[in-house]
Amino acid sequence: MSTAVPSQIESLRNIAIIAHVDHGKTTLVDKLLSQSGTLDRKAEGQERVMDSNDQEKERGITILAKNTAIRWQAPDADQVYHINIVDTPGHADFGGEVERVMSMVDSVLLLVDAVDGPMPQTRFVTQKAFAQGLKPIVVVNKIDRPGARPDWVIDQIFDLFDNLGASDEQLDFPIIYCSALNGIAGLDPEELADDMTPMLQSIVDIVEPPKVELDGPFQMQISALDYNSYVGVIGLGRIKRGSVKPNQQITVISTDGTTRKGKIGQVMTHMGLERVQTEQADAGDIVCITGIDNLSISDTLCDQATVEALPPLSVDEPTVSMTFQVNDSPFAGRDGKYVTSRNIKERLEQELIHNVALRVEPGETPEKFKVSGRGELHLSVLIETMRREGFELAVGRPEVIIKEVDGVKQEPYEEVIIDCEEQHQGAIMEELGYRKGELTNMNPDGKGRVRLDFMIPARGLIGFRGQFLTLTSGTGILTSRFDHYGPLKPDASIERRNGVLVSMVDGKALAYASMPCRSAAS
Repeated sequence: MSTAVPSQIESLRNIAIIAHVDHGKTTLVDKLLSQSGTLDRKAEGQERVMDSNDQEKERGITILAKNTAIRWQAPDADQVYHINIVDTPGHADFGGEVERVMSMVDSVLLLVDAVDGPMPQTRFVTQKAFAQGLKPIVVVNKIDRPGARPDWVIDQIFDLFDNLGASDEQLDFPIIYCSALNGIAGLDPEELADDMTPMLQSIVDIVEPPKVELDGPFQMQISALDYNSYVGVIGLGRIKRGSVKPNQQITVISTDGTTRKGKIGQVMTHMGLERVQTEQADAGDIVCITGIDNLSISDTLCDQATVEALPPLSVDEPTVSMTFQVNDSPFAGRDGKYVTSRNIKERLEQELIHNVALRVEPGETPEKFKVSGRGELHLSVLIETMRREGFELAVGRPEVIIKEVDGVKQEPYEEVIIDCEEQHQGAIMEELGYRKGELTNMNPDGKGRVRLDFMIPARGLIGFRGQFLTLTSGTGILTSRFDHYGPLKPDASIERRNGVLVSMVDGKALAYASMPCRSAAS
């Protein structure tokens, strides 16, 4: 295999930014875009420009992994580097987005909060990076926060890496300290530069150029999909071998092994927030391909003379399911444009194309569909997206997916970390005890707050997040991640403690009559 690295590959870097939720991934990408001069003037000054989806802006979270690229030239060098960056979600429910982009990059920036240290999702994303053989660059973010403790954070990260079976090379990780919000970084927490130059310099010095075969026949794998009403389906992935040009004849290998002929339309690379058409893209680069219909994630595109499939991308299985069905309530058909089971079925099948962690199965009747995902948030985002698109549907209660292993029923367990005021810890421990949670660690910070670690059946967490906000008066922080499948606990599901009011007809309701109803249902 030829791995000669000409100048255009020598100047290419592919990285993903991974972290726990709210540790500053998207803010960091903002600063890298603006300080490299890649953003246009219109986008400069906006916050979290990568979060383009409406729900992402409203919820303040990243839901979909997104690609961008910057050009950067060191102040004292002639070489101009092209750095492809993948911004990933931090919530465990969208872990499928993280898993499928790992195959596109050569290293990861692992962001960790300078106060919180490693959190549940930090462990998950690091585990996925190690599974791909990637060597993380640790970025201690929010170094300007009151109470920042970088030395403790580094010790915790080392212990985490060691627990995950990191190699000696991975344990000898480089460290960058930064405040993404203020756009400053440095190799010493006490000596930060005025901009992000130390981080960009570290990326080009530490991350190796892609190890690819430039002069071989074309081969790439689809890692993400997009859709445009003008060009149709857009496939995104990294070219593993060879090069690709517009109008090139290729072979598409599906995940089931079937092959078909195809013709490339446009070839586009990323630059800032834009996609730029190019006349040729070479191995190692992350590109967008149009012109191929019915693409799926994990499909291999290759030269017609050398038909070789790449290993399929693997994604963890779902843990929670809900029933989607036709709206049969008394007010059915009033709000939505799409109300039939055929409409719902077609929309769910369309979602399956790019939402790799989702599963859809037929329900008990033709009007019902069993939809499985990685958690309540994962499914709630889908439901809200469909509602905004004009779909009208009824959904059942979330249920965890029970497996049978060697004749023993097993259910998913989640690791839960709670940060709350000490005055609220009793109420939280009582409620999670009722939900079959087990306290595994308790760590007071000496300033009136305490960190509680629990292991709890996923069933026990359903419906708890809203109650948690009430128990902590909105001052608590709750994070969780899937940990393992374990023996089914009897009575871990939470029965409804209060009554339910169901409105069956239109009409005027007097406040006097509504008051006793409210107390009965609350």
